[in-house]
Amino acid sequence: MFKLFKKKSASEKLHKQYELLMAESHRLSKTNRAESDKKYAEAQALLQQIEQLE
Repeated sequence: MFKLFKKKSASEKLHKQYELLMAESHRLSKTNRAESDKKYAEAQALLQQIEQLE
């Protein structure tokens, strides 16, 4: 009923972090391609961790 006190699982936390990294990568792709590629690589590493958890 109340999700206020429900803790997020490790998978949910990683998904949120993955989404933030992908958004940052997209934002940087317009200005700094090298930094964008670094953020994308970090996001892919997180995606692999997510797949291992599931």
